[in-house]
Amino acid sequence: MAEPVNLNRFRKAKERAESKARADTNSVKFGRGKAERDLDRARKDKARRDLDAHKGET
Repeated sequence: MAEPVNLNRFRKAKERAESKARADTNSVKFGRGKAERDLDRARKDKARRDLDAHKGET
């Protein structure tokens, strides 16, 4: 006799797989890597420091 199948477990596993595939697609389409985010953050910090260094005393 065949082993009974839990349909809820099968359905949830299928939904998880579809969700992960969708997330992977979106991360490639819209995401940026950690190195890119860190580089942007460093550039913004440097620009802010440079601007603050050029400000005069009031």
